[in-house]
Amino acid sequence: MDAVDLARAQFAFTVGFHILWPTFSIGIAWFCTLLSVLWWRTGKPVYHDLLRFWTRIFALGFGMGVITGIVLSYEIGTNWAGYSRAVANVLGPMFMYEALTAFFLEAGFIGIMLFGEGRVSKGAHAFACLMVSCGALFSATWIIAANSWMQTPAGAVADANGIYHVIDWWQAVFTASFPYRLAHMVCASFLTGSFIVAGVSAFHLWRRQHVAASRTAFSMGLWLALVLAPTQIFLGDLHGRNTLKEQPTKLAAMEGLWDTTKGPAMTVIAWPDMQAQKNLYAVDIPHLASLYLTHSWDGEVEGLKAVPPMDQPNVPVVFFAFRVMVGVGLALLALALTGLVLRLRGRLYETRWFQFLAMAATPLGFVAVLAGWTVTEAGRQPWVIYGHLRTADAVSPVSAGAVTTSLLIFFAIYNVLLLTFLWFAARVALKGPADTSLPIRERRGMDRANAQSLGGPSPAIGNPEQAGA
Repeated sequence: MDAVDLARAQFAFTVGFHILWPTFSIGIAWFCTLLSVLWWRTGKPVYHDLLRFWTRIFALGFGMGVITGIVLSYEIGTNWAGYSRAVANVLGPMFMYEALTAFFLEAGFIGIMLFGEGRVSKGAHAFACLMVSCGALFSATWIIAANSWMQTPAGAVADANGIYHVIDWWQAVFTASFPYRLAHMVCASFLTGSFIVAGVSAFHLWRRQHVAASRTAFSMGLWLALVLAPTQIFLGDLHGRNTLKEQPTKLAAMEGLWDTTKGPAMTVIAWPDMQAQKNLYAVDIPHLASLYLTHSWDGEVEGLKAVPPMDQPNVPVVFFAFRVMVGVGLALLALALTGLVLRLRGRLYETRWFQFLAMAATPLGFVAVLAGWTVTEAGRQPWVIYGHLRTADAVSPVSAGAVTTSLLIFFAIYNVLLLTFLWFAARVALKGPADTSLPIRERRGMDRANAQSLGGPSPAIGNPEQAGA
């Protein structure tokens, strides 16, 4: 691998690791906001207990996002000097606006959100949670705006030295792909958060502990998933049609379509052979791609051969990542619908195999986000600014050995960070939401009664923590 490939691999690893945490933070922050508002307006202790529990978990993910996000700005400066030089006038202000609208907002209210419960009024705490959630959303908005400009550049022109200058900020921020990509990413974060909540709650229901709080959170997570899963598929369709118009080569790589075709088939699975410029071992469904891409039976879709091979992305990477994303999305939709059926039959909280499936689905939202981000970024290649600046021209003049060394260091440190997060998050999650509104004796009795009502043994009551203290 040369320096360009290594720089790409390093940035792919670090940004892929980082994107997990904004996804987590956006989804869980808004869930905490919902819990805080419900506690404020209803006064029910169960919302207070869930709020304290999920706020702790949110704090861990939020910290991981801050730590891993700082690295990216330095990495752009060291490994991508050509890119920094060309786009600083466009993307620099967007990153500044992110700091002004997102970081300052989060920094101003995160302390109240995490430590103000019981010290400020319920309304003030709910407002602080809302501000932190809005800050996370603003951060995502500016980052998606910057990345969307790289995908579908507009509102800026390059001078004779290849440096871009903004001539219309409205067009530069609100590019053709921006609204679709923002909605798709934010909905993905909410959907991921809903299945995290459902999965952790299912674990406690499966263990027959913290039953009252876990039932509430499990129900809320699945209601949210039932709304968000089909919404995400709808937004994905809109995003796909926009990609067909704005980035047809990327779309062709997603579909494994080599020749411009009227009424193209959907390739369910195949092995795209870039050297032969065709698919091997393909399983196709006639006209189906035409239906969901153009909403017509014989719509025309541009193929990969419309551009020279040197302008084509790595087709197998884009092709398979797209199928992973879609497959996970359909699986989450099926799980949400299954939850609805069990709810209507009155068996939502007693069906242990469904609880196990909900636990297994906890990380799937992250898998879909990583796969979708891979499609977005790998599908743009070989351009760092689509159609304007090649990736090979954006890299810094650094040696392959230097990039390899830093990549290995990042790999080691990030894995240590991940293990640390999992250790502390697992400890909080396993402990569960404590019912602080009841005396220990009454809590033990409730857990015993709830467990018996589910047909299982009573939980251990010798340890207050095991009894739900």
